[in-house]
Order: sequence, then C-alpha cells, then structure tokens
Amino acid sequence: MMRSILRVCIAALVFMPVSASAHVGIGGTHGFVHGFAHPLSGVDHVLAMVAVGMFAAHLGGRALWLVPLTFVSIMAVAGLAGMAGVRLPFAEIGIGLSIIVLGMAVALQVSVPTLAAMAAVGFFAIFHGHVHGAEMPASVSGLTYGLGFVFATALLHGIGIGLGLAIARAGKAYSRRILQISGSAMALAGVAFLVSP
Repeated sequence: MMRSILRVCIAALVFMPVSASAHVGIGGTHGFVHGFAHPLSGVDHVLAMVAVGMFAAHLGGRALWLVPLTFVSIMAVAGLAGMAGVRLPFAEIGIGLSIIVLGMAVALQVSVPTLAAMAAVGFFAIFHGHVHGAEMPASVSGLTYGLGFVFATALLHGIGIGLGLAIARAGKAYSRRILQISGSAMALAGVAFLVSP
C-alpha cells in the first residue's frame, strides 16, 4: 500500500505538465497550469497540504481518505467564492495558523475522532481555497484553474500520506522522533509566516 502511494506521487511529479506553461494564453491548458502551480508556489501552502496528509496517515482508518477529501472539497467551494470576489478577512492569518495547528498535530501525534479532524481541516481549507480563487489570473478559465489547484492539493496530500505511512514503518521510537521534528519545523515555519512583514 505504502509503495503504491509513493509510486503514484513520484509518477505525478515526473509527469507534471510543466512544459504546457510555455503555451501562454491557450485556454484550458493555461488555466490548469496556473492553478496547479499556485499551491506549489508558496511554502505556506505546501507545508499545510503535506501536514494534512501526514495527520490523516497518523489517524488512519477512514480518516486516511476522509480528512484530505474534506479539505479538498471545502477548499474548492472557498476557491469559487474567491473567484467570485467574495472577501474573506484575515485569510493570510488563517493560512499561517493552519500551518502551526497542523504542524503541532503532527508533532504531538494528536489523536482525535475523524469528524473532529475533518472539521479542523475543513475550517483551514476555507482560507487556502479563498486565496487560491482570489489570486486567479483574469486571463484564465476558472474551471481549469480550479481543477489545477485541486489536483495539486490532492497530490500534496498524497505526498503527506506517503510520508506519514513511511515514517510509521521506521519503528515506534524513530517514527515518534521524526514526527516531532518535522511537525515542529512546520509549526515554526507557520510562526515565521505570521510574523514576517
């Protein structure tokens, strides 16, 4: 199972449509590439998405797919609101807090019911989705742009799940230490994001 997830993540990265970005202004391709690149262009988004996957891997069971699915679904709805020009105050603060909270959840190996985990990631997905939608270039298709950032987010969740499952196989003592270090580093990055001008 873990090897399959890692293979899918590696294959997705290898076959990522980077060359399509040369076709500036060509409808769907242009929009998809912009949308796909948006979550990958900021360390804040990457850390939060990977943390969601690692958190889901730690919880296991149904949370393994329900937690990332909740994030992606709510993020997509919030992205539509952002594209429509709906304002969301303190979105950047919400993103920073998401990195801190999710990083600490990974570091402390927090175990909560799946429903509580879904509610937490869903709340933070609002901020990430809104920013993705609000920053959509005017020249691209909203549908393909949205598909791009949804796909990139799911890919990052998959990488986080793969990492979480791989770390769990390192043995209880090692995995606990690795999770503490990586989760704490994520949380510190979130603090840095919040305090940076």
